Amino acid sequence: MSKILSRAEVDIETTWNLNDIFETIEAWEQELNSVLQDISTVTKYEGRLSEGADMLLACLNAQEELHGRVNHVSAYAYLHQSGDSINPENQINAAKARDLTSLVNSSISFIKSEIIALPDGTIEQYIKEQPELQVFERSLKLLLETKSHQLSAETEKVLASFSEVLSAPYRIYERSKLADMTFPTAKNGQGEDVPLSFSLYENKYIESPDTELRRNSFKTFSDTLYKYRNTYAETYSTEVKRQVIESRLRGYDSVTDMLLKPQQVTTEMYNNILDIMQEELAPHMRKYAALKKRVLGLDEITFADLKAPLDPDFSPGISFQEAGDLIKNALSILGPEYGEIVSDAFKNRWIDYADNAGKRTGAFCLSIPGVHSYILISWADSMRGAFTLAHEVGHAGHLMLASKYQRLTNSRPSLYFIEAPSTMNELLLADHLLSSSNDPRMRRWVISQLLGTYYHNFVTHLLEGELQRQVYDLAMNNVPISAAKLCELKGNILSSFWGEDVVIDEDAKLTWMRQPHYYMSLYPYTYAAGLTASTAVAQLIKEEGQPAVDRWLEVLKAGGSMSPLELMKLAGVDMTKPDPIRSAAAYVGSLIDELVSLY
Repeated sequence: MSKILSRAEVDIETTWNLNDIFETIEAWEQELNSVLQDISTVTKYEGRLSEGADMLLACLNAQEELHGRVNHVSAYAYLHQSGDSINPENQINAAKARDLTSLVNSSISFIKSEIIALPDGTIEQYIKEQPELQVFERSLKLLLETKSHQLSAETEKVLASFSEVLSAPYRIYERSKLADMTFPTAKNGQGEDVPLSFSLYENKYIESPDTELRRNSFKTFSDTLYKYRNTYAETYSTEVKRQVIESRLRGYDSVTDMLLKPQQVTTEMYNNILDIMQEELAPHMRKYAALKKRVLGLDEITFADLKAPLDPDFSPGISFQEAGDLIKNALSILGPEYGEIVSDAFKNRWIDYADNAGKRTGAFCLSIPGVHSYILISWADSMRGAFTLAHEVGHAGHLMLASKYQRLTNSRPSLYFIEAPSTMNELLLADHLLSSSNDPRMRRWVISQLLGTYYHNFVTHLLEGELQRQVYDLAMNNVPISAAKLCELKGNILSSFWGEDVVIDEDAKLTWMRQPHYYMSLYPYTYAAGLTASTAVAQLIKEEGQPAVDRWLEVLKAGGSMSPLELMKLAGVDMTKPDPIRSAAAYVGSLIDELVSLY
């Protein structure tokens, strides 16, 4: 039986090179201490922002520079801990970086308070007097829109100083999952014991063609989760309570309104994604589940079978290097500037694809202005992994272009848009694979891979979003959030979506414990919003060719200088209406219908 490796045992070439941020840990320590000393470069403007446009400009420039340096210090510590959360030194340095962030946020909280306290029209006048303030105009206007929800300067400073404490639920969840939780072995179809971990289950066994392994590993995996259910429920409940209390203190009608405010979208748009997609996609996905049950000859289809491969004898493995070449070719349509970013990511160790104990599960991209992007993934030699990697490269390409063409203050777009560039790359990869072969068996295999993208974003993350919506509604009505309640809610959501033909057992109801997204504001539903937009843009690229590609690249370069709706409109999609959502659900249905015909 193979074992799960420690970080020290994996090949260094499979890990990221963090020396591009700081060459040594000593250099990082030196910069951390230097940033502490240089907080005064911003705080010297405290109480002076009413003195005029030049004073405000100087303060905002100093703040932007300080934020950039804090980002570097924080990223270095965060990435080290993401690669190995068991390492005590990584834990200590991550805590130091969080302490620095809290201190900086508290020290410079006066900026928002003083700007909001200025008489109406002052900011507009400042911008007229000092043209260099125009680069900050958008962020200033968004800040002024929160004026009625701003607390006193003293209260805002206290809240900022407590930021590390108030974000503890997420860290407790991650530390427990990555550093403390261990799993017994599971048996495969040959009766052999195989090792089990979060990443092995999520990245490998969940898609295994071996039904015994797939079901046994899910059962063993869930048995371990069950032991932590009350602790995780209390942790998540604390996060929800924190948000509800803050929304009430700030005078929002609901916690949902508060969390949607920075996304710059309406409650109607939020509900449209959740309501329309669940209603119109569910019949298609039930047909997909029925197809799997028939083709695989299963006695029943359980929650553990939903990601089983339809054609297990035709499931080509793919190495990390092969996936890199495939992704580079698939994304060449986006031109040389984008292509250079993609090439550098694979060539210069921006990607950590090792699989080791203590490594964060899932995948993410962290883009560091002034350095480059870093991507985390655990590689399992699967095509699903190649799609996930293309997804994260999408974040890298987007945010690096945004950083190149925008100031730091305007580089990051709304959360509502952030998943459109990433999911676009998955669609481009699928199109590339489909265009490379006329073989019917290859076509149905690629369609299955593409449906994996839609499953992940339109089912997994969408139903996470539905659970969030119900949890927040209960919390606003002072209903306690317990493990039993979360399991009940998740079970009902899954049963409602999948219908009677998919067995939703007690283990499936624990799915709420598997994802960290519940601690990331209203993030889960934005995956569906992003994929809805990218589905529409991908179709425009097929129809128009280069003009649509050029518009898309302009959108990527715009970063956060526009609202999410403006960005999507520039790309050719109107997300204020339900039409793109319905079209995306119908497109998934057409893929499933074709798959049914091919079997």
